[in-house]
Amino acid sequence: MTQDRILPGILLMLAFCVLAPLLDTASKLATATIPVGQITTARFLVQGALMLPIALLMRLPLRIPGKTAALITLRAMFLIASTYGFVAGVQVMPIADALAIVFIEPFILLLLGKMLFGNPVGPRRIMASIVGFAGALLVIQPSLTHYGTAALYPLISAFCFAFYMLITQAIATGMHPVTQQLHTSIAGSLICLPIMLWANGSGITELDPVMPQGLTWLWLFGVGFWAAASHMCMTVALKFAPASTLAPLHYLEIVTAVTLGYLVFGDFPNALTWAGIAIIVASGLYVIHRERVTQHQARAVLPPEI
Repeated sequence: MTQDRILPGILLMLAFCVLAPLLDTASKLATATIPVGQITTARFLVQGALMLPIALLMRLPLRIPGKTAALITLRAMFLIASTYGFVAGVQVMPIADALAIVFIEPFILLLLGKMLFGNPVGPRRIMASIVGFAGALLVIQPSLTHYGTAALYPLISAFCFAFYMLITQAIATGMHPVTQQLHTSIAGSLICLPIMLWANGSGITELDPVMPQGLTWLWLFGVGFWAAASHMCMTVALKFAPASTLAPLHYLEIVTAVTLGYLVFGDFPNALTWAGIAIIVASGLYVIHRERVTQHQARAVLPPEI
């Protein structure tokens, strides 16, 4: 892979780090008057509406095999849970705090890879994961005091997103990213809409839909639009540059999250949260470094191609 191709990948990943917190900001703005379940549903409806014309213009095949459809449905279910968990978290927490907790997702992936697939995990990476979880606790502990059990929602989001990533990796080689996004949005909409219809008038605070008013329409559209834009940037970036190169850049998302949180909501992380963020980021970067070393060593022992 040449430097000419890696640079666009890096730029697209940086674009993701700028755009993804706009999704979080739109979600938090919408939570002022809109139930979390309705915001989650809006993400899939808007994202699907945006991805369909793109898929048609690119003349991508819209039919998928039954086995793939089952994986897409499972992928959508984990993304629904992850989205719901994060939106429920930012409803009461600063965006940066919630994002810091979600940043433990690489450690969860590491442990899931060990438990589910028997991937080799050395003691140094296990120790880095433990340290990363400790950093998350620095963010969670005061949040539990201030916000109650809602502070655990981003942790649920991180676990569900880790499963979402594992399924994405399983289908990535045989399915175009636009098709993945489109069918995940369709599956998510088909799951969420019946729940919203069932909850209508039920009085369940998190699910009972309400009619958006004024700028709230813009916030709901923004949830789907920025989700589609940011995730497409990340998906295309991975076509230009390896994940090992792009993964460390993901932590720059916290810069945009802190900036938007301060400018829009007046939130700024306290010293304990900054300490937790620093520990999580440092541990994550070390895990990524060890992954690179392991991959390099594996390549070094492979026989040369003939």
